[in-house]
Amino acid sequence: MGHELIKATVIPDVVKMIQDEYGMSEDEALERFFKSVTYLNYDDDETGLYGQSALHIFSLFAREHINLQCQ
Repeated sequence: MGHELIKATVIPDVVKMIQDEYGMSEDEALERFFKSVTYLNYDDDETGLYGQSALHIFSLFAREHINLQCQ
């Protein structure tokens, strides 16, 4: 069994942080997060990221976002 309940409670907080940091709408923030490598890793129970805080997940997303901009 996965950790869907834990994930479902953290994702709204991560999306809100993305909205606030990058001035995005909720829909755009959701789309960007769900298309990110960070989300793929977060959704994979093998990584253990489901047990991390929303702030930690957001920091991984932000790092990925910055790296994509620098390429």
